[in-house]
Amino acid sequence: MGNSFKITLTSYLVFILQWIIFLTCKKTYRGNKLDENPYIILFWHGRLALMPFAFRYFRQKNKKAYVMISHHKDGEQIARIIKLFGLNSVRGSTSKGASGALRSAFKVLDKNDDIVITPDGPRGPYHSISDGAVLLAQKKNVKIRLLNYEAECFWEFKSWDKMILPKPFTNLIYRLSDPLDISNFDKNQAKEFLLNQLENIEKMDSFKE
Repeated sequence: MGNSFKITLTSYLVFILQWIIFLTCKKTYRGNKLDENPYIILFWHGRLALMPFAFRYFRQKNKKAYVMISHHKDGEQIARIIKLFGLNSVRGSTSKGASGALRSAFKVLDKNDDIVITPDGPRGPYHSISDGAVLLAQKKNVKIRLLNYEAECFWEFKSWDKMILPKPFTNLIYRLSDPLDISNFDKNQAKEFLLNQLENIEKMDSFKE
């Protein structure tokens, strides 16, 4: 019970901190909002910190978004935080416990809702594309949208994912890509294509000269 209370308290504190930072920043949004079609939405694990706010802007009101969260020790914390933002979760990853997670993801897409995956999570390698994200898109014949944000000023954690936390009062650019169709690619071609697209989306909004 003590551990559960600690997780709950920490979740609320992180939630408040996220809102404080977000409200002080200047935001720009680029890309078309989500529509009624189901999508698989990919973003890098290192952009978790302020990503929930992207869904407040881009989401379709009559649809739900389910974030695939692993059973890793940090997963419960993340699941509780995103729930405070009105986001749902599917527990498991596309690597460990993949079959159960993919079955749950199939059901979400069948309901016309969206599945959100960090393709390099939960433990990397850094900026890699998991097989599961490709398998899910091709099995259900749904398109992929890529999501990203860049911050002009930020702290970078010394973690495997190089997590960034934007600094208060900085400029933020959120971007959602157009739908991407990988149905005609084999697995390796699809992974290379998505990797290139995610890297490109970072460069498009980079504040670096």
